[in-house]
Amino acid sequence: MSNDDPDQLKGPGGLTIRQIHEQVKKSVERDRASRKTGNPLAQQQSRWQRFIRYAWGRSGRR
Repeated sequence: MSNDDPDQLKGPGGLTIRQIHEQVKKSVERDRASRKTGNPLAQQQSRWQRFIRYAWGRSGRR
């Protein structure tokens, strides 16, 4: 196919395939960076809290 040039092919929203690719790369980098930092305010759940959440989620809070 002669139309394989990523600068000519249009994707959703009118962006070229190359522009979409760049946006996806930026998004992945942001996600990785945020995953590394994590949430410093979040506290680790205790084993008991995890068990209760598991049990209530399975039983539908009967």
